[in-house]
Amino acid sequence: MERIRLWPSLARLVYDGVMETKSAAGRIPRGSFAASLRALGADDLPDIIDLAGQRWHHRITVKHDFFAATGFYRSEDGQLCVVKINRVTDFLGLPLQWLGKILCSREVRCYQALHDVPNIPAFLGRVGTTGFMHAFIPGQPLARGMSVPDAFFPELETLLDTLRNRGIAYVDTNKPENILLGDDGRPYLIDFQINFALHDFGNHFLSRWWLNRMHESDLYHLYKHKRRLRPDQLQPDEALRLEQRGFLIRLHRFLTRPYFHLRRRTMQRLQSGGHVAEPGSN
Repeated sequence: MERIRLWPSLARLVYDGVMETKSAAGRIPRGSFAASLRALGADDLPDIIDLAGQRWHHRITVKHDFFAATGFYRSEDGQLCVVKINRVTDFLGLPLQWLGKILCSREVRCYQALHDVPNIPAFLGRVGTTGFMHAFIPGQPLARGMSVPDAFFPELETLLDTLRNRGIAYVDTNKPENILLGDDGRPYLIDFQINFALHDFGNHFLSRWWLNRMHESDLYHLYKHKRRLRPDQLQPDEALRLEQRGFLIRLHRFLTRPYFHLRRRTMQRLQSGGHVAEPGSN
């Protein structure tokens, strides 16, 4: 498949340290453990998708992890879009397509609920039973050393407040690769896979309390990015908040550290055995 350079560092899109696996052209045996670690098993994203009155051609897969496969597509008139297909493959004999359907529906509801927010990619339609398509945002993910406009972080905080006011917490601002600096200088959020939304859990005291906790966690990580990229804009109260790490953040790190350690070791073994490609490979 032809290589194209859409963003300065495509490897940064392979979020959360997940390695992109080799293509499905006979290089991953069906039914193997390596295939079970991929959302689509030994298959890759479809070559062609007909949607929104267009025929879209697969250009490159930017991520293929346990939960979903994500890739860039181009229409015949040159438009770009992003397609994400959630899990359809069983894992160790356990059917998981139901999980892919739930993840897809939750994320689609978020895009639809935020359809009028300019900092969110436009939802273009469903793809199969576990997938969907959204507009491509020209830009690049946050990274160390990049130049960030003065209005970027204030607008990003306003965006997170807008989500909270609509009953949605993004929950994933700790990953800089999910926050885009658009070519227009504005912030954009992508990937709502682990969002928390009142339309999923009901609008009651407990869910609103949790929504506010998740929103505060999003702001905590926003301030971390601001300290790294625009320390001149970090306010004294924001710096103090970074020193007072909340209970939920400490709990999250405690619970997830063993998982990330195990996954890293597993991926290293799969790479050494030739079952998984190196980061950023095709």
